[in-house]
Amino acid sequence: MTKKEEYEQKTEQLLAPIISEHQLELVDVEYVKEGSNWYLRAYLDKPDGITVDDCELVSRALSDLLDKHDFIPDAYILEVSSPGLGRQLKKEKDFKRSLGEEVDVKLYKAIEKQKQFTGILKAYDEEKITLEFEEGETLDIPRQNISLIRLAFDF
Repeated sequence: MTKKEEYEQKTEQLLAPIISEHQLELVDVEYVKEGSNWYLRAYLDKPDGITVDDCELVSRALSDLLDKHDFIPDAYILEVSSPGLGRQLKKEKDFKRSLGEEVDVKLYKAIEKQKQFTGILKAYDEEKITLEFEEGETLDIPRQNISLIRLAFDF
């Protein structure tokens, strides 16, 4: 396990009782370096949508726990927010919730000379996802070829 994965996992463990107490859903935790800064980000949701007050409440509680346990030696910026409109699908529950929804998929390696697809998520398993297009055609995409999959949104 990398340090990044370890920090994310420990943060998820610290968050578990907080989100459970407030009936929130933990969408994801990420520890990333952007420029010269490290960021520890927690993405939350709930059925009727996350509020700024929810984020503030979790941020204060998590910050106190992170200070107490002090397992990240680097200086970092803590961010607690909603996953936003273009929510990335990473976990089993994300795929399950998104069945029948339109998704954008970016690939590492082109399929049929394309590296990006937008379609309805019809099925998924550990090996592949299946997209359906307006014409009724379907396409199976191997999971290891997917660099990013997220909910599609139109403005």
